[in-house]
Amino acid sequence: MADELKRRLVHASGSGLVALWLLADALGWPLTWDRFGVLMIALSACVLALEYLRLRVGLEWWIYEKLTREYESDQFAGYGYYMLSMTAVVLVFEPAIALPAMLMLAIGDPVSGALSSDGLRRVKRPSVLAATFGVMLVLALPFLPPIAAVAAALGATLADGVKLTYGEFVLDDNLTIPPYAAVLAWLALAVL
Repeated sequence: MADELKRRLVHASGSGLVALWLLADALGWPLTWDRFGVLMIALSACVLALEYLRLRVGLEWWIYEKLTREYESDQFAGYGYYMLSMTAVVLVFEPAIALPAMLMLAIGDPVSGALSSDGLRRVKRPSVLAATFGVMLVLALPFLPPIAAVAAALGATLADGVKLTYGEFVLDDNLTIPPYAAVLAWLALAVL
């Protein structure tokens, strides 16, 4: 249980990237969206290097024992998907769409995980889906018009609440939450 709490806190720390962008913008720091994208690419490259060292070279730091799940011991870990999906939305979308998508992964996903006691279900319980949608909507509303915020929250809730599988492989929601949220928000804005 303690390790699960640590994982959720590390998950939430990704909101610091959103805070960095917002503070830089508010304080007039010279961090453009393009430079932020370069930072995200650099962070993703570091994650890919760490995963290569962990999986191919055998790097075994104590932090891996605490923050990766048992099934990730011999496969690409969730934190890698986390960084790659955040980077993808930053590179493809404008800040108003990418930032809430990032927050939905950083904050909404661990909140949903805490509400869901049965991680083996293919589809989360309706009460968890409803609560997750509410959290995702609250995260999106400061950035997006209401209709786009609803669309983004719906995308993130589906990505979080419905497990997609291919044979034995389960598609990690760390990879899907930001793109689902961002694409649906973009589509809603395009319709508007």
